[in-house]
Amino acid sequence: MSTVRVAVVGVSAIARRQAEALLAAPSTELTAIVDPGPAGAEIAQQYRVQHYALLGELLELDAPDGVILATSNRSTITDGLICVQAGIPVLVELPMADSVEGATALVEAGEGLGIPVLAGHYRQYSQIMNNARKIIRSGRLGSLVAVVGTSLRRKPDEYFDLDGDWRREPGGGPILIDLAHDVNNLLSLIGNIIFVHAVTSNATRRFPVEDTAAMTFRFANGALGTFVLSDVAASPRSWEQTAQEDKSYAGYPEEDCYHITGTRGSLSIPTMRQRIYKEKPSWTEPFAESTEDFDRSDPLVNQIEHFAAVIRGRAEPLVSGRDGLNTLRVVHAVCESARTGAIVSL
Repeated sequence: MSTVRVAVVGVSAIARRQAEALLAAPSTELTAIVDPGPAGAEIAQQYRVQHYALLGELLELDAPDGVILATSNRSTITDGLICVQAGIPVLVELPMADSVEGATALVEAGEGLGIPVLAGHYRQYSQIMNNARKIIRSGRLGSLVAVVGTSLRRKPDEYFDLDGDWRREPGGGPILIDLAHDVNNLLSLIGNIIFVHAVTSNATRRFPVEDTAAMTFRFANGALGTFVLSDVAASPRSWEQTAQEDKSYAGYPEEDCYHITGTRGSLSIPTMRQRIYKEKPSWTEPFAESTEDFDRSDPLVNQIEHFAAVIRGRAEPLVSGRDGLNTLRVVHAVCESARTGAIVSL
C-alpha cells in the first residue's frame, strides 16, 4: 500500500519532532516543509523534501494527503481553514488557537465539510494512557472519587530566551503552554470538567506571567480533582520525567504524576501501581497490590500512524478537533479563574 503524503507547516521544536515521526512511521511520507523564514529551507534541505514559503503555494503546486500545523497559534486557524476548505485533513498542534472562538470556527468548519480535524494531544496515543483508560473503564477502582495530579518541573533559564522573550510575557507561561496536555489526559481518564478554581504565582521568576498554578476541578460524574503546575519547581513529578517516552528528559520510573482513586481502589500513573480491595472496602483491611507491565512506544509515531488511518478513512479521530476545543475551554477557564479569583463554570 502506498504511503500517505503529509506536509508540516512550521519550524518549531514540535514541528521538527513531527517531521521525524513522519519519517519513522511506516504509513507516512514527509513531503514538504512550509515556512517563510530561512529555517524552513534549511529543515527541508535536511530532510530532503520540498520547501514552500506559503501554505497556499504548497496546495496549488503539490497538495498532500494531510497537513500537520505546528505554527504560532495566531496563524493556526487561518491555515487550518485553508486546509479544510481544500478538503485536506489536518492535525493541529497545541495550542489549537489563541481563542476559543477561533478554535470553534475551525472545528465547526471541519465538521460542516466532513473533513477530519485532529488536535495534537499526542499523549492519548501513549500505551500508558491506553492501559490507564482500560483499568478505569473496567470498574476495578469502583466509582471515581478524586484525582491528584502534578506537573512539576524546573525549566532551565535559557528556555526563556528561545525564539525571543515571549515566554516571559502573558501567554507564555505553563498554563497555556503545558497544562493543555494534562487537562486532556484528565478529561480522557475521568470525564468532563464542569467547574474550575485556580490561583497563580510569579513569585519565583518575577516575570509578568505565572510560573506556578494550583487548581481545583469538579467533574461531571461528581469526582473532584486537584492539580499543581510549575515550571520552576525542582521536582521530577511531571509527565515527561515519569513516562520515560521522550529520552531527552531524565527519567524517574519510581515516580507518578497522577493518582486516581475510586470507592474500591486506586491507580497511580505512569507506574500503573494498583491497590484494590478484594473484600470489604475499609481502611482496616489490606489492599491487593499489583503493577501491570506494558511495552512503551513513541506516542508521536503512534499519533502519525493513526492520522494516516484517519486520512484513509479507516479510523475515526481518537482526539478530534472538538476534543481539543473542550480542552482549550478548560484551560481558558483556568486563566479566567486565576485572573478573577472566582469559580468558573463550564
